[in-house]
Amino acid sequence: MLARLAHTVHGHRKIVIGGWILLTAFGVFATGRVSKRWFESFSIPGYSAYETNQKTVKTFGTGEQAPLVAVFHSNGDITKQNLAPAIQKAAAVNSGSRVSSYFDTHSSSYVSHDHHTTFAEIYPPGQNTFSGEPHIKAVRAALRANAPPGVETHLTGLQPLYAASNGGGTGPSVLTEGLIGGVGALVILMFVFGTLPAVAIPLAIALTAILNTFTLVWVLTYLTNVSIIVQFLIALVGLGVAIDYALLMIFRFREELASGEDVETALVETMTHAGRSVIVSGSTVAVGLLSMVLLPLPFIRSIGIGGMLIPAVSVLVSITLLPALLSLLGHRINKLRVMPKRFVTVTDPESGWWGKWARLVSRRPLPVAAVGVVIVGVLLALGSQLNPSEAQAKDFPGKGDAVTGRNVLASAGISAGAIKPFVVLTPAANADQVAQRLRGVEGIVGAVAPQSWQKDGLALVEAIPSVDGSSKAVRGTISRVKDALPPGASLGGVAPEDRDFVHAVYGNFPYVLLFVVLLTYVLLARAFRSLLLPLKAVILNLVSLGAAFGIIVFIFQQGHGSNAIWGVPATQSIIPWIPLMIFAFLFGLSMDYEVFMLTRMREAYDETGSTREAVALGLARTGKLVTSAALVLMFAFFVLSTSPGTDIKQFGIGLAAGIIFDATVIRALLVPAIMMLMGRWNWWLPAWAARPLRTRPSEPRREAVPVTESA
Repeated sequence: MLARLAHTVHGHRKIVIGGWILLTAFGVFATGRVSKRWFESFSIPGYSAYETNQKTVKTFGTGEQAPLVAVFHSNGDITKQNLAPAIQKAAAVNSGSRVSSYFDTHSSSYVSHDHHTTFAEIYPPGQNTFSGEPHIKAVRAALRANAPPGVETHLTGLQPLYAASNGGGTGPSVLTEGLIGGVGALVILMFVFGTLPAVAIPLAIALTAILNTFTLVWVLTYLTNVSIIVQFLIALVGLGVAIDYALLMIFRFREELASGEDVETALVETMTHAGRSVIVSGSTVAVGLLSMVLLPLPFIRSIGIGGMLIPAVSVLVSITLLPALLSLLGHRINKLRVMPKRFVTVTDPESGWWGKWARLVSRRPLPVAAVGVVIVGVLLALGSQLNPSEAQAKDFPGKGDAVTGRNVLASAGISAGAIKPFVVLTPAANADQVAQRLRGVEGIVGAVAPQSWQKDGLALVEAIPSVDGSSKAVRGTISRVKDALPPGASLGGVAPEDRDFVHAVYGNFPYVLLFVVLLTYVLLARAFRSLLLPLKAVILNLVSLGAAFGIIVFIFQQGHGSNAIWGVPATQSIIPWIPLMIFAFLFGLSMDYEVFMLTRMREAYDETGSTREAVALGLARTGKLVTSAALVLMFAFFVLSTSPGTDIKQFGIGLAAGIIFDATVIRALLVPAIMMLMGRWNWWLPAWAARPLRTRPSEPRREAVPVTESA
């Protein structure tokens, strides 16, 4: 089928190219349109804290967003100051805000023991969205303008601390980062190919795939809600897989031309072998992203559905537009040299560095595997310590008024729980009883039921935990508070909803993993006609994923180098959505490299009947391809770490380190070494397994030369 498609594309290449130009031009239009249709909710339907917060928003207009925390400090008794006007003016900036403080509750939990410092909670109205911003600068200005003389004011809280850690919005923009990543990819591609046409094609394919994916997602937004996160998925995954596929096809096409084939024959061979790899790779990437639909969160499900379109479009572009461009260029793909001739000349890969490495692995598979296992073991041990949780207030980086306010609270001995207080929704008649109960719960330093927090027969009770709402210790407090609540009362607030998010994602993650593993195994078993190769591939992909988690734990959770390099102190946690998204990205992208290598090894085995030859030839011919693709992706993801936000730093470094680790330790050490040790059983697919896979059985032949470590 792919051979026929190659002949068709070759004969109608100008029509194919023209069609994609028109579709891509429309993609520019669609990209502008879809930017107005993103879904920005973080709903967790069915989970207690989320449902409580939504009922609170419906009744009181507030409750989904974390409060802004107004901090007041003076050298005298702060409770004697008239701070009510300043608090009221600050709350009025966001009309409909709800307020609690010492001055309307007379609770000592809002005041430091020395009475020099107090705080007020200002709950902004509305839902928590990406684009929502509670006018932090205006609230801060209102506090300062209306505070009595001699009273020092600060505005802190979760959102002000986020803003401070993001440099107040400063730092490279997404567009700037994209341009930096594009320039980095361009430089690497120049060293890989050395000619302008060969360098330009992968970038053109990536641009075409990304813009046309936006077209499909625009249509999808009229059928279902699509999370705003999908736009970043399209840009990053689209760039990654499209360049990967273009590199694979161009490598094979130039290799066929160098062996003396004419353009059409070279194109047919490229499509028959490399094109098949592209389809298998695209399927595995799609499976990884589609698995997100199994999680009970609508915005993550939309990421799965929208994300699935990225590899689908990339595959379609790679097996139609890419061969059309190769057909049009022909031997001119090696013209317009921009690097020394040695980068342009296609040499025999077996005689190069990768050929030498392949022969070493073939001779000494056990020591090579042992080195890889040791490295992987260390990182997996670190990865097992992963703590998916929001950073505690004390661990937010940055500087400015929000950080100063946080430090003033800490110095005064006021609990960091003020940043994420609990809010209980209860019938109004029970409000005082609930507050009284909560004051006796271990881990609660104060609970109040302000009279102004009653409406339509319902009331809100605020409780301040004795520890940060993102700490491990608060989990026990949340459980104890729930146990203490009478019937009809329910616990809300940001901290309990954060815990619900973690439970919703990671409680269901085993099902996601099982879905991905089983479906990927079936796809690879059919593609490679083997029962053991796909098992090895899936296991090593999971190992690679665990190692990537180990890297971000070592850097950001434990803080080895994070502060010195990125200005982020050890957080003792990893932001909850980071591991999930690293899984969605990395599982499919790293499987690309496995497919590229195993396809070539299977092809070599079918020709030679020797595992030694298959592993050596496959590694020699794909080593440069895999490392080149990984370097392009690593640089693109590493650029993300220049973003001011801690979450994007963790995400970018996790992906960059994971990609390069997978391409080196996993693909260059463990894959070939393990295959050498498995010998002819790599290629075993009995008839009973081949039938349901609708493919030919594969009986392993006896090796012409026994595979031993000392051979």
